[in-house]
Amino acid sequence: MTTSVPTYTPPVTLATFRRAAIMAGVVTAVAVVVLVLLGYPLWGLFLVVGVGLGTLNMWLAVRSVARFATSRPSKARFSGSVLGRLAVITVVALVVAWLVRPAGIAIFGGLALFQFLAIVSSMLPLIKEIRQK
Repeated sequence: MTTSVPTYTPPVTLATFRRAAIMAGVVTAVAVVVLVLLGYPLWGLFLVVGVGLGTLNMWLAVRSVARFATSRPSKARFSGSVLGRLAVITVVALVVAWLVRPAGIAIFGGLALFQFLAIVSSMLPLIKEIRQK
């Protein structure tokens, strides 16, 4: 019999995820409009897919860290789940980029865009705190 351990996610983590997802949505929407107007709708589609994969990865990472903090699984199991998640995302991106050439490469642009925006959204509270001191 297994018992479910309730997970606690700090509000700052949820706020960072929410901020990154909103920023990514806005920037992606603008980029897709520009790409469609320039005649590259498939590039826009795969940019959206890449941003979606990045968002999914961050959401799963937040859940995984919260679960790790409360249930204390082995580090090997935690590392395995992280590597497995990244491997699946990488394989999906590579397959799409290979099968839908050349527009499929935009999936990597979407992943990179989301990672950049996630870093920026993580830095905003730190910059605000530093400025207050």
